[in-house]
Amino acid sequence: MPLVLGIDSSTQSTKVEAREITTGAVVATGHAAHPPTTPPVSEQEPAAWWAALSEVIGQLGDLRADVVAMSVAGQQHGLVLLDATGAPLRPAKLWNDTTSAPQADRLVEALGAERWAAATGSVPVAAFTITKLAWVAEHEPDLLARVAHVMLPHDYLTWRLTGRHVTDRGDASGSGWFDPGNDTVVSELLGAAVGEEGGRWIDRVPKVLGPTESAGTITPQAAASLGLPGDVIVGPGSGDNMGAALGLGLRSGDVAISLGTSGTVFAVSDSATHDPSGAVAGFASASGNFLPLVCTLNATKVTDTVARWLGTDAPGLAELALTAVAEPGATLLVPYFDGERTPNLPDATGAFVGLTNATTRAQLALGAHDGVLCGLLGGVDALERVGATIGGRVFLIGGGSRSVAYRQRCADLLGQSIIVPDTDETVAAGAAVQAAVVATGTSFAGMSESWRLGTGTAVAPCADGSGVRARYANTVAR
Repeated sequence: MPLVLGIDSSTQSTKVEAREITTGAVVATGHAAHPPTTPPVSEQEPAAWWAALSEVIGQLGDLRADVVAMSVAGQQHGLVLLDATGAPLRPAKLWNDTTSAPQADRLVEALGAERWAAATGSVPVAAFTITKLAWVAEHEPDLLARVAHVMLPHDYLTWRLTGRHVTDRGDASGSGWFDPGNDTVVSELLGAAVGEEGGRWIDRVPKVLGPTESAGTITPQAAASLGLPGDVIVGPGSGDNMGAALGLGLRSGDVAISLGTSGTVFAVSDSATHDPSGAVAGFASASGNFLPLVCTLNATKVTDTVARWLGTDAPGLAELALTAVAEPGATLLVPYFDGERTPNLPDATGAFVGLTNATTRAQLALGAHDGVLCGLLGGVDALERVGATIGGRVFLIGGGSRSVAYRQRCADLLGQSIIVPDTDETVAAGAAVQAAVVATGTSFAGMSESWRLGTGTAVAPCADGSGVRARYANTVAR
């Protein structure tokens, strides 16, 4: 029974799904933790990712003999620097390392937001790889002179598997030096980051592979280390959001709303987007088109906090919130507890509005869920404003998708049915899809259909949420 492996290498851990290549049935899984990080300085040793990858594949036991292909979807934006021998020069700076915020401001000021958006689809913030490269150039110039290879986290694991310095257009589109509309590296932007001729750095960043192009076969050393056959094909990999889109089987126009500690909204679009406001990141997808994305800092952590204030837990808060749907009152939460990324208000704080002496605990609970969702659904509006292809199915994913209140109120506030997928492991599933497509030559659409991706529980609206969204928009505008 031929198997493919989908690897999800996130900030917190590495997960693997072993799937039967024809049906997509999950036959085994594995999990290994990564060292914790403590932003604003958030760094990990790349070797820790390889150790975790080795551990999770080892957990598959004898099934490893049946593996024919594998692929890695990893945390976006991190910076890995290797010397000429292939040794890491320093710990990798991760997406949530915010020490490069001054460099992000400098890069935007130097070239202008319009230039960045036109060239890459995005305006760089501290999360982006190019700002971290600029930080190294400024703070560690001697180390910068020794850099032979610049990589993103998933690229490092692909390199350890195949010996090739490659990436895919999805993850490359979050680097800050890649133009996803023309599939080219922009040397001018690299030069702005490192303070020298950017053309000298073209060969130091990864070669960008096409969506179905193999990164190669596993090296004999990696095969022996992982206990895998020597002819395993390795896909190009991608970023975690791009992997999730593949794992959901998203089609053009479909939208995914992800509720975790932070939140994201992304859509599979036929056209590239260019947003100089910085609200929409104009990423590429892993399947050949585009994946514009909006990120907010405040999501389920907010309702966890409100639940604690009200003496309950997250499920209890959700049940309480639904009892207020018939009489919601005017209470609403502006959920900027940790500042906010979209809109860009890093020093903002949260606030309940519309409080009266008649406000109930249930109305507070409902207002908290609605506030978080309204902030995220503003991302759907932003995608539409920049011309992204939307109007298809809407998926609710992430830890918050298990909440009965988040499910129902997302449908209510959108005014349309949503789908909650049957599985939470969409990133690993997407990496497995890519591996199967590369190994078999089947199209992404064909593989999605044969694996029955995109199935789940449909949740229909039961109340009109348009007034709540309008009230939220007016509140934050003030």
